[in-house]
Amino acid sequence: MDVALSYLSSTKKQFAYYKLVGEKAIDQLEDEQLFIVANEDTNSIATIIKHIAGNMLSRWTDFLITDGEKDWRNRDTEFANDLKTKDEVLDIWNSGWNCLFATLDSLKSENLSQIIYIRNEGHTVVEAINRQLAHYPYHIGQIVFYSKLLKQSSWNSLTIPRNKSVNYNNTMFAEEKNIQNFTDKEIKRLE
Repeated sequence: MDVALSYLSSTKKQFAYYKLVGEKAIDQLEDEQLFIVANEDTNSIATIIKHIAGNMLSRWTDFLITDGEKDWRNRDTEFANDLKTKDEVLDIWNSGWNCLFATLDSLKSENLSQIIYIRNEGHTVVEAINRQLAHYPYHIGQIVFYSKLLKQSSWNSLTIPRNKSVNYNNTMFAEEKNIQNFTDKEIKRLE
């Protein structure tokens, strides 16, 4: 097995999992809940999504040949709460993810040790991918937490529901051992 290709496959699955987690949280909200701001020091879910997408478009466009902090990116405007509809939010969300996945799909094993730059700091491709694999789930966790607060008691759990760990483990251990990637099972469970 080619370790580099295995790494790329694994990272795609991890990104797909977190994309799906974010979408499952967003799906539970009323449209107007995407735009609620708790106070002046917080961002709405729509604004968090705008920032994630802005980062993705900057980092993953011309990934191997240009700095990940593009001249055309204005990070500060990503935090302006100017999206108006759920469709706008989802359009920008999908534009970022589409850019990310198109770039990951284009990478080859030999690219992984290549040096790319983010804000003029050199990273191997592996380091740059790992950096984003930490960044996006951080913000998706914010989306999930905020969504749970907004939904209150009508929240449908995205992971093992409270007080259901024993049932979940019993189901998992009743299956024959296999080498299925963690994210394959998690994605299947969320679908």
